[in-house]
Parts: sequence; structure tokens; C-alpha cells
Amino acid sequence: MIQKDFKNAKILIVDDLATNIDILTILLKAEGYTNIKTTTDPREVMGFITSFDPDLILLDLIMPQISGFDVMELLLSEQQKSSKPSKRQPIMVLTSDTTTETKQKALAFGAKDFLTKPFDSIEISYRIKNLLETQYLYQKLNSRNLLLEEKIIEFLKANDEWYR
Repeated sequence: MIQKDFKNAKILIVDDLATNIDILTILLKAEGYTNIKTTTDPREVMGFITSFDPDLILLDLIMPQISGFDVMELLLSEQQKSSKPSKRQPIMVLTSDTTTETKQKALAFGAKDFLTKPFDSIEISYRIKNLLETQYLYQKLNSRNLLLEEKIIEFLKANDEWYR
């Protein structure tokens, strides 16, 4: 995903209210984003992680089946078990809960950004763009680190007696 391709970024919206999903989808499409998946059932998130592999998750906290906190805990647990620990999906929390405790807990559970509902459409647009740019830079850095590791191993194999 290069900067001009941010609009192709995979965005997953998780909110138990279809109205909230509709508002976010309309906003994202108006901004030119084309790769959006949604669910009103947070229990489906892990399936979306596997099949869709989102670049960004927009997550409500207050949901009836399982909370957004439960989703974040599950994602963190799965990431720690993963053979690809470098892969991470940034989470932007969107919630009507304005308490300091909720904000702190969401950020402690791994949310990269936090907005309260109702949100300002211009502000959320910029924050989404910023999170996607950060994700892109993180992926680029990770790819370059892997390439550098491979080159170092090749060099050592060719020049170091220990590898012979």
C-alpha cells in the first residue's frame, strides 16, 4: 500500500448498530475508500482478520454479544500466538462512552486512536488517513528490516568461516 493507494486500504467496521455502519461507510466512500467490510456482530471479527486482513479496524466498544474490549483482548492474544508477530491491525475506537477510564482502558488494550460519538466527519477522515499512513510506514520498515536481515545472512554465508 503506497500513499496513493491508501484509498484501496482494507477497512473493517465493527459496530452493533447498522446506522453507525451506514454513516461510516458513506463517509469512507465519499472520501474515495473502496475496500470496506462491515459487521454488526463482533464475534465475526476473527473471521474477517483471517479472510480480509484489514489495514485498519474501526471498532465500537459497547456491543451486546461481546464488547470491543473483548475483541481487542482476543486480537492481542491471537497476535501473540501468531507466527507473524509483526503483523498488526491498528484499531480506532469509536464509542459514545466519554469517560476517562474507558479511554485509558481502550488505549491500554491497544487502540491506536479513540473518538467519541457523535464524531466530526472531517476529524475522523484525517485520523483514518493518519492511521493508514502510519500502518504503511510500519509495513515498509518491517519489509526493509526483513530484506536487510536476508542480505546480512547472505553476506555472512559468503564471507564467514562459521557458515561454511
